Amino acid sequence: MRLESGPWRADLLPERGAHFAALAHAGRALLDPAHGAFWMLPWTNRIDGGRFPWAGETYHFPVTHADEGNALHGLSRALPWQVEAASARRAVLTQSLARPPFDYAARLEVVLSEAALTLDLTLRNEGAEPCPMGFGWHPWFARPQGCAVHFAAEATFRRNARKLPVEVVPSAGVNGGEADWLNADGQFAGWDGVAELRRPDLTLVLRATGDWSRNLQFFAPADRPVLCLEPVSHVPDVINRPQFARWGAMHILAPGEALHGGITLSVAPPS
Repeated sequence: MRLESGPWRADLLPERGAHFAALAHAGRALLDPAHGAFWMLPWTNRIDGGRFPWAGETYHFPVTHADEGNALHGLSRALPWQVEAASARRAVLTQSLARPPFDYAARLEVVLSEAALTLDLTLRNEGAEPCPMGFGWHPWFARPQGCAVHFAAEATFRRNARKLPVEVVPSAGVNGGEADWLNADGQFAGWDGVAELRRPDLTLVLRATGDWSRNLQFFAPADRPVLCLEPVSHVPDVINRPQFARWGAMHILAPGEALHGGITLSVAPPS
């Protein structure tokens, strides 16, 4: 599915988790073509051993990264989404899943305008009982040489060898060039909802609202020219690590209750 408006072009794959295969502005690729961007729900990032304790039961989900022993990024990305509406510049996609303890319905709206890409996602508990849920977006932005990153936060987390949080560390966020953050891989809490990727040819501005506006995962591997700025609703593995809940718990949704998040991605001249 291709959407276009003004300088913007987006290619979506509804049958593959509503994955962004490409996103470009004025002919310049914003996403790495090998990775694109995908959705994370009904949890984000890592779950220790795939174990999900809730309401006196422990549910088990497949360990997707055997070297870490963790289940990553939820269940949505492997499943198709249905196209509810589509035009040249707008699409509405939906997905439902019933897999204990989760029973959810998700609605995603993607809109391109002359000024920006706008993403709007709602995740609703369709079950008969309360359930913890979370969601996020995982873009793999292209990272040409000479990039800088800026975002403000209050804290980050020291992690163990399996990339799970073990300690809160005060942090003002990230503000600088590659020497300051290359090879970073971590969660930032108390985020203010705004992040900038300053490339030599443009500045990419990400603004998150609602349940996405307080936590950001930042990943910048040295071996690939990519950079991930991931708005998420909760701290990794917080279902098993309640000591970090004040920094971003999974939301316990009553039947019919929903999470809601919005993202606006805009492009400005290089700074």
